[in-house]
Amino acid sequence: MQILDYMEAHGHEQLAVWNDPSAGLRALVAIHDTTLGPSLGGTRIWPYATEDEALLDVLRLAQAMTYKSAAAGLPLGGGKGLIIADSRTQKTEAMFRSYGRFVDSLGGRYITTEDVGATPQDIEWASRETRHVVGLSEEIGGSGNPSRMTGYGIFQGMRAAARHVWGTDSLEGRTVAVQGFGNVATSLSAHLLEAGARLIVTDIDEAKRARAAELDGVTVVAPDDILAHECDVLAPCALGGILHAETIAALRCSIVCGGANNQLREDADALRLKERGILYAPDYIVNAGGVINVSFELAPGGYNADAAREKTSHIYDTMQQVIATAEEQDVTTAEAADMLARSRLEEARRARDSGA
Repeated sequence: MQILDYMEAHGHEQLAVWNDPSAGLRALVAIHDTTLGPSLGGTRIWPYATEDEALLDVLRLAQAMTYKSAAAGLPLGGGKGLIIADSRTQKTEAMFRSYGRFVDSLGGRYITTEDVGATPQDIEWASRETRHVVGLSEEIGGSGNPSRMTGYGIFQGMRAAARHVWGTDSLEGRTVAVQGFGNVATSLSAHLLEAGARLIVTDIDEAKRARAAELDGVTVVAPDDILAHECDVLAPCALGGILHAETIAALRCSIVCGGANNQLREDADALRLKERGILYAPDYIVNAGGVINVSFELAPGGYNADAAREKTSHIYDTMQQVIATAEEQDVTTAEAADMLARSRLEEARRARDSGA
């Protein structure tokens, strides 16, 4: 891949690489845009098959974080960290202490938290080497696992989508198919079950499927069956790129609304969903609860759980705004979400350039 050409085309500011063989660490940090403030984004741990695959993922995820923070009205830019490793077998304290030094070397331009494959313990190890970490456990003064608020935000976005499709934001009696049953999906599922929804759940991890099967109101299916399963709402909560020409043609739902980042494999997939009459809730709009939550650790006076939850609840309003813009402009909801994010970035650039 032509890295610099890709970065120029997509507005990336910086790509940093860290190699520490003694700690078993190969890591990347992408900083997309710092117009609104320092970049913030989680650190993903994944055993990528190739370096190109890892590079593309970290760059795409960083850009999504810029748009996520902008659309959510946060004074933060977008960044992402990535450790090329198997989170089940290769993580050590030395690895994360080294990663903390990597983050610290960026001088506050990047603030990290946990993401796929990372745990609060991993992030706590990194925090011993840098102060540019959020989402630490409540026992050591952080806001705790951000997935709880992420799940709550997706629930609010799903309610807004339901209101547009069915005329009511109640999800009682609706069937929601949840792909992936990690921390975010667990949080989302708790809200859905409390609201009276029925769940169809899968995960590639047998232990997570077993955990889901213990819940009342949950039916567990094989991983290969979930996307084509008949439901009212599909909630992708695993890795990205699962919506493409082939899978979209097989969907039997009215709404797609989930926590996975970069659910669309390519831009044209948003139009494919629209043409099939399926309302797509852009992932970075509805899964912003986590970054909203940890952003309050950076607020004057420190973290306030009630204020974080209140701001996260406004994902409902943002999703309504995206839907309205899509209808008014006759564009996809993905395009409408990008328009919202870009407008806030452009407004901030104008203010900065004018010296306001």
